[in-house]
Amino acid sequence: MTTVDELLRLGDDALIAAQRLAEWCARGPEMEEDVALANIALDQLGAARLLLSYAGERAGTGTEDDLAFLRDDREFRNCLLVELPNGDFAVTIGKLLFLSVYQLARYDALVDSADDRLAAIAAKVRKESAYHVDHGSLWTVRLGDGTDESHRRMQSAVDELWPYTHELFEENDLRPTWLSTVEPVLAAATLTRPEDGWAPTGGRAGRHTEHLSYLLAEMQVLHRAHPGARW
Repeated sequence: MTTVDELLRLGDDALIAAQRLAEWCARGPEMEEDVALANIALDQLGAARLLLSYAGERAGTGTEDDLAFLRDDREFRNCLLVELPNGDFAVTIGKLLFLSVYQLARYDALVDSADDRLAAIAAKVRKESAYHVDHGSLWTVRLGDGTDESHRRMQSAVDELWPYTHELFEENDLRPTWLSTVEPVLAAATLTRPEDGWAPTGGRAGRHTEHLSYLLAEMQVLHRAHPGARW
């Protein structure tokens, strides 16, 4: 049976990724991309709702809203990658690529889980994750193999984010699967794969960067100001 911590890791990754992507609303580089990022954010939010609802039921700790809006940063189990600031568009695309490839591999593995409810959730959300991978891959190639400036920015984003990807695989053996997708995308984008080295960690244990506190303050302010309100 799936552990509550595993449900929280998956759900918190999706929730915080959704919040970060939603920050691009009305700020995208073009209207079509503005809509695309908003839709991906909604996909992530939908996955978070399913996973956190199940986690709350299993742990007896409340609803999806309770878990999203009433925990402090030390209680969140998301990876550090998703809480990092959006940066420029290249950083956001790098985060999307690295996270979505991981999520798709994770959900693919969970489709065969002995936990029937989690298997059903994974079967539903992996279809959306496959689209996220395609979107992140296309933009990575477009930027990496584009102008000198877009190439520079995309390479800088990959270099900045790469250390944070190691945390995704501390509790599973999916890194070879992840690399089998990510490395060809980087090659097609004429980007250099960074060397493995420094690997920041702690998110899965509730030790986060300062960025998560600011994100949660904004995300939770309305719910905490009006507890139990109905709209």
